[in-house]
Amino acid sequence: MDGPAPQIITDLAARVRVTKPKARRLLIAIAGPPASGKSTLAADLVAALGPDAALVPMDGFHLDNRILDARGLRPRKGAPETFDAAGFTHMIRRLATEAEVIIPVFDRPRDIAIAGAAAIDAQTKIAIVEGNYLLLNDATWTDLHPLWDLTVFLNVPTATLTHRLIQRWLDNDHTPEQAETRARSNDIPNALRVARNSIAADITL
Repeated sequence: MDGPAPQIITDLAARVRVTKPKARRLLIAIAGPPASGKSTLAADLVAALGPDAALVPMDGFHLDNRILDARGLRPRKGAPETFDAAGFTHMIRRLATEAEVIIPVFDRPRDIAIAGAAAIDAQTKIAIVEGNYLLLNDATWTDLHPLWDLTVFLNVPTATLTHRLIQRWLDNDHTPEQAETRARSNDIPNALRVARNSIAADITL
């Protein structure tokens, strides 16, 4: 997947630098459908901003597979209801006000969230938070909206998202039929839900 153009990163970093935080730490939300390029954009933005900034992915709040199995949600993993939205919101509130916050990180090869895996320290002035549902207009997720100091949404055509999501599964050793099924049964519905039911961002790319 191609990364964002350098000028986009430069302009976005400039906008972040002039944004005033509501509390101790500046909270920047990078939202968009799965496969829209959020992770790449967020990582590039952190690199452009330098040591004052840190990346905070939402993925550390995936519910464990044992909980998903018990609730019959494993096939929907990645959907809004398969995250600890309240726990994530609590962490974002802490990031706004506390000097150091220990956060969980998702280990993708092992398919588990690891508690206490990263630290956002007192020297971090800007938290670049990335995730699908940061602007979702659904219960619990809406508690996040007033916490953000600046919001960015990646608006990618559905056809492009579909191609990328199928390719993800092909890259993970799925057959073409398996990749198509996995993408269309879960990933693409999630992408459409984000695209259709997210509040307007300050910046749309």
